[in-house]
Amino acid sequence: MSQKILITGGTGLVGSVLIPMLKAKGHQIVVLSRTKKQHPDYEVFEWDYKREYIEEGAFKGVDTIMHLAGAGVADAKWTTERKDEIYNSRTKTSLLLFNELQKIDHQVKTFVAASAIGIYGDDTGNQMTKETAPIGQSFLAHVTDAWEASTNKISTLGIRLVQLRIGIVLSKDGGALVELLKPPVAAPLGKGKQYMSWIHIVDLAQMFMDAMENDGYVGAYNAVAPKPETNRDFTQKAAKAFGKVFLPIPVPALVLKLMLGEMAAIVIGGSRISSHKIEEAGFKFRFPKLEDAVSDLSAK
Repeated sequence: MSQKILITGGTGLVGSVLIPMLKAKGHQIVVLSRTKKQHPDYEVFEWDYKREYIEEGAFKGVDTIMHLAGAGVADAKWTTERKDEIYNSRTKTSLLLFNELQKIDHQVKTFVAASAIGIYGDDTGNQMTKETAPIGQSFLAHVTDAWEASTNKISTLGIRLVQLRIGIVLSKDGGALVELLKPPVAAPLGKGKQYMSWIHIVDLAQMFMDAMENDGYVGAYNAVAPKPETNRDFTQKAAKAFGKVFLPIPVPALVLKLMLGEMAAIVIGGSRISSHKIEEAGFKFRFPKLEDAVSDLSAK
């Protein structure tokens, strides 16, 4: 059945794949954006969390909200200002949506929120981590915990809430895969033994659609493929698919810290995250293996 869907962060990496998929199924799309620039595929309403402003009429007729907004974690060095932006662009946007929905008459039934596997900390070791694992101690764990706490408020309004804890998103248009393959040669980072929990962008977009369409989805789910890879194996397989030279000599952690500062914790640490819960809910991966995912992306 066709729905009217309000999307925040719709112009980002995930939104750019998700919106065409939703439109292909006959759904009507509305996007909240910081700039009032109209688009041929959807209606745009302005919003600004710093001014606590959402343009009037944005929620009219909306059945589902997909909340993807948030400043890119790896887009810039973690200065104090950047860390504030990473935190506020997630928590304050979520609270703004909650406060607005609390005030107005609406027909929103479902809220699908982005979250992140960073909630478990920078390094979960070699054990498979499920959604019941404790919150980590790192900066990103703190951010993600507060992010989920702010979206949890939505469920107090009688709206079904789903939180997708997203891993490393693989896309040819940006993100970790593009950055990894930028240098002339591809090499492991740090020890190279740390796990990377990844997901093909098409599978992630499909998860958002399934979470919207299937009322059985409630609460937090790890949005990762079933087979995490070590950094070394991930880099080698990606390099092979894209015709890059793989150099098996790791880039030392000290060099990464000098280059990236505090942000180096993201690549030096590792996460081996379980997809069991979302598979139990009925989700079928199109790209369960890294070889298939990078082969698909390199062919486009």
